[in-house]
Amino acid sequence: MFDDNTARNLDSTTTVEPETEAPTQGTSAEEQQQRQQSAGPVLAHSEKPQTEKPQTEQPAPAAAGSGEDFASALETFTTEAEEAVGEDRVIRGTVLKLTPTHVVVDIGAKSEGMLPIAEVLDHQGNPKFQPGQEIDVMRDKGETEEGYINLSHQKAQRLHAWDEIEKAHNEKKPIKALVIDRIKGGVTVDIMGARAFLPGSQVDLRPVRNLDALKGQELEVAVIKLNKKRGNIVVSRKQLLEEEQNEKRSKTLEHLEEGSVLTGVVKNLTEYGAFVDLGGIDGLLHITDMSWGRLTHPRDLVNVGDHIQVKVLKFDKDKQRVSLGFKQLTPDPWLDAIQRYPVGAHVHGRVISVTDYGAFVELEQGIEGLVHVSEMTWSKRMKHPSKIVNVNDNVECVVLNVNPQERRISLGMKQLETNPWESLHDKYPVNSTVEGRVRNLTDFGAFIEIEDGIDGLVHVSNLSWTKRMKHPSEVLKKGDRVKAIVLAIEPDKRRLSLGVKQLQPDVWETFFAQHRVGDVLHGKVLRVATFGAFVEIAEGVEGLCHNSEALDEHGAQMHLEPGQEADFKIIKMNPDEKKVGLSIRAVGEEASRQEVESYKHPVSSTGGSTIGELMSWKRAGNDQN
Repeated sequence: MFDDNTARNLDSTTTVEPETEAPTQGTSAEEQQQRQQSAGPVLAHSEKPQTEKPQTEQPAPAAAGSGEDFASALETFTTEAEEAVGEDRVIRGTVLKLTPTHVVVDIGAKSEGMLPIAEVLDHQGNPKFQPGQEIDVMRDKGETEEGYINLSHQKAQRLHAWDEIEKAHNEKKPIKALVIDRIKGGVTVDIMGARAFLPGSQVDLRPVRNLDALKGQELEVAVIKLNKKRGNIVVSRKQLLEEEQNEKRSKTLEHLEEGSVLTGVVKNLTEYGAFVDLGGIDGLLHITDMSWGRLTHPRDLVNVGDHIQVKVLKFDKDKQRVSLGFKQLTPDPWLDAIQRYPVGAHVHGRVISVTDYGAFVELEQGIEGLVHVSEMTWSKRMKHPSKIVNVNDNVECVVLNVNPQERRISLGMKQLETNPWESLHDKYPVNSTVEGRVRNLTDFGAFIEIEDGIDGLVHVSNLSWTKRMKHPSEVLKKGDRVKAIVLAIEPDKRRLSLGVKQLQPDVWETFFAQHRVGDVLHGKVLRVATFGAFVEIAEGVEGLCHNSEALDEHGAQMHLEPGQEADFKIIKMNPDEKKVGLSIRAVGEEASRQEVESYKHPVSSTGGSTIGELMSWKRAGNDQN
């Protein structure tokens, strides 16, 4: 065991001690007293080893010859050995052994010393000493239960470094410190072997969230608190940075003015801009002043730590606020946009955004144009621009319009292809028959697709000559294939008018060709209005009998009802408006005229009445009434 070795070392020492230490017996009483006083605190700790004295006294008579000489030699050994480990002196010892918790050190005393292993670990947790290497230590208070002397390596280091630290504190000069470990409230730093405390609030100008990242870094700090009695050292890095910042700020303010161009360092990025250190004073570079083009985030242009040139746009001396610009260092690209992008020019660009109404194309940094959804394709069926282009696509466009004042350029993509509407007259002339598929139904008609991107409209009024329809779904449904007649083409408005009823003869044209004013027709009342009755006089053809014409032979007003049939005389015809005027009263008048004509023109000369006879018959009838 360790105590047996200690005992053997003590035996060998005590046998030689009287010879080697003999000259010390002649030391003056005054020197002995001083030595005892200096060793006093240690002797108090040597009481325990003296209890082992009977084990070491047995070989003494053979070596010394008298008990008095042995006692004197032992006292001298104990005094000098304990003096070597005084609490106020640095001792050079040798590392004997490393344990998980302590370091065993030989300091030349009757008992080895121990110190916590944490005192000799570097910032990575590795021991800085190995067995056999020398180490500086100081005696610490108390002993271990096993009898080892408590030692401290940090105290020895602190004693060496204390003068330099005290000098830096008094002269207010910075000193270098190595970050050792992260502790509560801050970090522990090593200054020339002495441990000091660096509070977290004093690490930087702004709070540092991850103090563990500082391990192993060497920093310049200022000593702000020193207590030599307690061995406390507190340092600050923030104080040095503030002094440096104030010095830089004063120099920067000397030549800081609106319009000046400075070089700064990007310190921080936010969604709305970047903060740039101009030298002790920060300026805001807003995202709108970073580029003439569009930026989604400042990181698209700069990163933290970048050195950039900026222009001072505004400087408030009272609040010390600085507004900076980056794009202002280059000319506004919109100034000569009309000359560089004339209308009709073919340009290339990159799609930077796709929306519901179109796509934005970047032609150069700061210049972007809009391709509206209506300018992407000649077809009307495109649901969304993303069906044609995607972000980062390189596309070719045609310049349609340039507005530098509003910083807008209108672009087109369909103009790169032949307009199918321009050749529509040649492919589908008016009155030609086409065939297509019903693509959509609306309240006012049906859209017929006759080829890709070309739709024609069949208005509800052009579905039938004879039927009055409220909705095209009464005769058509989506997906039906139908034939139609081309009625009109408007290429500039991209309109194609079609008709289905035109495939059949026009019943109105036939009616007007076969009938004249004065013809009497048999008709049936279809519906009654306040002003008259609509009467069907042929299939698909109807006329109006006004109330003033609905009189019987006696001149009395007739009340016509739907379904009622009667003879009607045509009194008016308008082929352009497809209107026919009818009258019942005129039918009675026509009968009266026929009677008169029959009297005027008798059937035979012998049996007929003369005009005189007719007049006499009329007068006789009136007299009877």
